Amino acid sequence: MRKITIPPIFIGLFIFFGVECTSAQWSWDWHIAGGMVIDGSGEESFRADLLIRDDSIAYIGQVNADTIDARDYVDASGKVISPGFIDVHAHGDPLEDPQFRNFLGMGVTTIVLGQDGRSPSVGSLDSWFAKVEQQQLGVNIAMLSGHGSIRSQVDVGRQTPTEGELRKMERLLESDLKEGALGMSTGLEYVPGIYSKKEELLRLSEVVGRHNGLVMSHMRSEDNADVENSLEELAEQGRVANVHASHLKVVYGKGTKRAEEILDYLEQFRNEGITISADVYPYAASFTGIGIVFPDWAKTETGWQNAMQERPKVLRAYLKKKVNQRNGPGAILFGSGQYAGQTLKEAATGEQKDPVDLLLEMGPQSASAAHFVMDQELQDRIVTGQKVMISSDGSPTMRHPRGYGSFAKIIRYYVFEKELLSLEEAIYKMSGLPAKTIGLKKRGILKEGSKADMLIFDPSNIQDRATFEHPHRLAKGFDWIMINGKLTKKDGEFNSNRFGKVLKKE
Repeated sequence: MRKITIPPIFIGLFIFFGVECTSAQWSWDWHIAGGMVIDGSGEESFRADLLIRDDSIAYIGQVNADTIDARDYVDASGKVISPGFIDVHAHGDPLEDPQFRNFLGMGVTTIVLGQDGRSPSVGSLDSWFAKVEQQQLGVNIAMLSGHGSIRSQVDVGRQTPTEGELRKMERLLESDLKEGALGMSTGLEYVPGIYSKKEELLRLSEVVGRHNGLVMSHMRSEDNADVENSLEELAEQGRVANVHASHLKVVYGKGTKRAEEILDYLEQFRNEGITISADVYPYAASFTGIGIVFPDWAKTETGWQNAMQERPKVLRAYLKKKVNQRNGPGAILFGSGQYAGQTLKEAATGEQKDPVDLLLEMGPQSASAAHFVMDQELQDRIVTGQKVMISSDGSPTMRHPRGYGSFAKIIRYYVFEKELLSLEEAIYKMSGLPAKTIGLKKRGILKEGSKADMLIFDPSNIQDRATFEHPHRLAKGFDWIMINGKLTKKDGEFNSNRFGKVLKKE
């Protein structure tokens, strides 16, 4: 047995955290010894031991290993101990695939679902939570209430909602927020979010603000010519609630200077008292439905069919211009549908058709694709921006490497290869900053009393292995992963146990 006599100053602290004591002696579940702690705050690393009891961190400091009673011991010498990462923009269905090993593989222990205006069980989120809680979750899951799903449930259609419909939407959102949603997501580039206008968004944002939640937005447009207008629209909602720009990018923009302009624009809003933040994934290709290249009047199945009947030449001309603007048919890589794994150019060649004619036949709802429309230098600067955190915008099934590699790539590429971030800064952007932004008070920072979502790893061994050709390769190097005080990965090997929980707004 290993025993430790705790100095009197800590006795009250341990009692507060629920640690039983007898004759100034305590039992611990884990003693993690000798690691370099990067606590997620952005501050410099320090060497320390950690003691874990139940699902929480009970002590961080120096421990005499010969005098401590611990059930399990880890020698973390030569390795980093950090918080588990928090993916503020993720996708997936925990009722179909609760394991989420793609996220765990890159060190993510908490994901936020309900993105882009879409969420399940609007107005009765408790029933969905109850189903999810019956699953054995691989990661912790938090949820947003989807504006588009609310709009669809009220059956507003393409119209501006009436006062009665707005009140119904407010009640549905209020219900989700009371039942634990972190805030509301919007998908203003998608149906039905594209039909919403200022008053509707402000009214719903006011509900979010009353609950101290967050409006997380896939903005109206991410195109270079429109992104400031989109941020302005979001900032307007930021006058009544905290707001956040999802997967911030500047499509067609180029260079560090353009990135600086966008980051300065965000800072101007903050100087006006608006709380605005953003996330970004570390790839120069987006992933979304091919409806993104169709005009607003042909994005739905009905709209497309009507356009094919009434104005096919106008639609064809629009698509041709849009595809060329987005770097041509070779820059659209299908990730679903019958042409998955092929570019639009390759698929068209195989069908012996013009690429635009193939798109006209497929329609806007037929597939999703990676779109190579971003500038690496610009995106690199966005990653390093203030109040900008990391996300994947990925899922277990999406054919894009971001769902399997984003967080590992931040360390491999931005910390070691490009030296654009220190390891402390990178981990802050992946843990402490997102936890603070979305309101998870006991996660994202390693401190006494926090939940024990933790990683132990050698930073030089981190590898993002997923590529566009092989998007489902797990990242490597996060050898020890703990969720809620339990090990799900040890010495580089996953076990069959899953310890994630549903996290509700505190």
